[in-house]
Amino acid sequence: MIIPVHGQCLCGGVLFSTESESLWCAHCHCTLCQIAHGAAFVTWVGYKVDSVQIQGTDLTWFKSSDEGERGFCRECGTTLFFRSSQWPAQLHIARGLIQDDIDRLPEGHAFYDTHVNWVSTDDDLPTT
Repeated sequence: MIIPVHGQCLCGGVLFSTESESLWCAHCHCTLCQIAHGAAFVTWVGYKVDSVQIQGTDLTWFKSSDEGERGFCRECGTTLFFRSSQWPAQLHIARGLIQDDIDRLPEGHAFYDTHVNWVSTDDDLPTT
C-alpha cells in the first residue's frame, strides 16, 4: 500500500515528499550512523531515488565514507538522507523525520556487530 510521505529538517530549509512504496525499513547500528546522528542507531527507510522530491536550497552532501554520502541541512544541521554507490538507485531517509505512519515497520538491525552496549534491542527482528 502506498502512503504519501512528507518530512523536513528542523528549520524547514529542506523538505521532502514521496508517494512511492518504500523498499525497506531497518535500524542501522554502524559506527558512522552513530557518530553522524549522535545516537545509538538510526532507523532508515529506503525509497527509489527518483521517487523522492526534495525542495529547498539548504541541502548539502558530505562524503562520509568511500561509498557513501549524507545529506544534511546546512542551516540547522539535521541529517536527512544517505546515499551510497552500493545502492545507487536508492535514497535512504531518516525515519525520525517522517511524523506519520509509513507502509512498513522496521524489518531488521543492520551492522548489529557494532551496536552500543548501553541500549537493549529486545525484539525478534533479524540482525546482520
